[in-house]
Amino acid sequence: MKCKSEAIKLMNMYGGASEPFVFLIDFDMNNTIVCKPEEADKFGLKYSINEKQERDALSENIKLEKFPPSFGDYKKAFDIVFKEIYDGNTYLLNLTFPTLIKTDLSLDQIYELSRAKYKILLKDRFVCFSPEIFVKIKDDKISSYPMKGTIDASIPNAEELILSDEKETAEHNTIVDLIRNDLSITAKNVRVEKFRYIDIIETHDKTLLQVSSEITGELPPDYKRRLGDIIFSLLPAGSVTGAPKKRTVDIIKRAENYKRGFYTGIFGIFDGESLDSCVLIRFIESIDGKLFYKSGGGITHLSNVESEYEELLKKIYVPIN
Repeated sequence: MKCKSEAIKLMNMYGGASEPFVFLIDFDMNNTIVCKPEEADKFGLKYSINEKQERDALSENIKLEKFPPSFGDYKKAFDIVFKEIYDGNTYLLNLTFPTLIKTDLSLDQIYELSRAKYKILLKDRFVCFSPEIFVKIKDDKISSYPMKGTIDASIPNAEELILSDEKETAEHNTIVDLIRNDLSITAKNVRVEKFRYIDIIETHDKTLLQVSSEITGELPPDYKRRLGDIIFSLLPAGSVTGAPKKRTVDIIKRAENYKRGFYTGIFGIFDGESLDSCVLIRFIESIDGKLFYKSGGGITHLSNVESEYEELLKKIYVPIN
């Protein structure tokens, strides 16, 4: 594992030389892996991006038991956040919790069976099957795709409901504005290309609709020599923190009272010409021989504690069907 300054230096060096590399960065930016793709195995790192996968017979009988934090424990953290919102210290905060789970699958099996845009396995540590793009860079253009808003597709008029929901709309607007500001640190002509479009996600027991937007900007011609600086200037990811970012991160650490670790960090790959990356959400971690699924959602002044608790539980799934 490398520290932040070492990771930036390596990413800049590989980028400037147009050499392919992969990177894994934790939420606090204290632990990182930056290596050439052929060296990933040495770190126990496996990954798959946008690869098609056939249905496996094992996927028909997936067992996933959930032992979530109590509503009372969740409400204590929620109340801390809500007071900070009331006091004007944050106006959007992504509150997360670890949930103990039991499954008949190993981390390796979950990785192999899951179907997602991005799959990452750090051997004996965690598996992630993320639907959320962090940033893509191609031809001097940087694009980010924040994801905010989730609903069960089986609910009547689900798409209309999620797109017209006042709280979800306000939350999404805030994140889009935050990402525009983040991209403006290193890019020019930052603009929203697509606003609040729907992605469909298949899970082991249901279909979910997720709402995303696309924001783009233009990088200088020599951006490859500064890839590390560019990526770290955007961290931690706005969609899994809140706004204003720095103050909100301080509140997160006090309210959640646990280490996110690699959860809500990022993973990415640079192929020598273009870069693709994701936010590490939909995440199962092995801690002291037990499996914990980390999940959460955005809290605003319009949030209802019961609804937010249910959203945390709704996001505990494996994309196997």
